[in-house]
Amino acid sequence: MLKLAMSALAGLLFGLGLIISMMVNPAKVLAFLDVAGAWDPSLAFVMGGALAVTMAGYAWVLRQPHPWLDDRFDVPTRRDLDLRLLGGAALFGLGWGLAGFCPGPAVVAMVLKPEAALPFVAAMLVGVIAARGLPRLRIAS
Repeated sequence: MLKLAMSALAGLLFGLGLIISMMVNPAKVLAFLDVAGAWDPSLAFVMGGALAVTMAGYAWVLRQPHPWLDDRFDVPTRRDLDLRLLGGAALFGLGWGLAGFCPGPAVVAMVLKPEAALPFVAAMLVGVIAARGLPRLRIAS
């Protein structure tokens, strides 16, 4: 029960951070991505701050023998690239650039402005379901 409560608290904190930073506003995100036009660099400071906090947090957390609420860390070990990863990254970038949403902010925006986020979230869910049916293809190295 404590793990669930802490997960909910972390999600709430993340969502509040997205709202405060305006990452849930597609117009703000699209202005950040428009480097050749009316570029709004303010989200670069949001990302820089998040990166600094994350780097410090990981450095501290990974020195611990185990997480507070689990027996071991679940750190990814795969280092290979496959077509699913590269294709997913490309689709992520296209979706972000076209809609101004990425998955986290889109879910938060479903609460704040569902009519704007629903088409993206629906397309995202279709993509997740479709991706599960794709075979694992390896890139020769």
